[in-house]
Amino acid sequence: MAAKMLDRDSILSAPDIRPQRIEVPEWGGFVYVRGLTARERDAFEAATMKQRNGQQVVDTRNMRARLAALGICDEAGRRVFSDEDISALGAKSSLALERVFDAVRNLSGMTNEDLAELEGNSSTPMVDGDSLSDSPSPSGA
Repeated sequence: MAAKMLDRDSILSAPDIRPQRIEVPEWGGFVYVRGLTARERDAFEAATMKQRNGQQVVDTRNMRARLAALGICDEAGRRVFSDEDISALGAKSSLALERVFDAVRNLSGMTNEDLAELEGNSSTPMVDGDSLSDSPSPSGA
């Protein structure tokens, strides 16, 4: 059977981001996570790179919490956390956040090499900034 050629409408209507349930024993249960949209991934990567003294630097502060906030969702795939929750989420167990971070990263097609490449573009980590203000709010707005 030959694969069908996809047209514009087929591509735009394809349900290609589906929530996945993962266990988070450190929090006493499970959460749903989803992969990022291309726009969200670009915003995450852009927010990870900052300019300081004319150089690109990596902002790794709360990186796991920032990605987790984008990927933790309800059963329908709507974000649970807003950008304003990132700092509080960053205060949670690093083991739990690593579990969620890895799941969202994998569902988003982000590899360890992608993260290393981001970090390789910088010689100095940056320590300010928690917001991904360009990404959608939990309501999707």
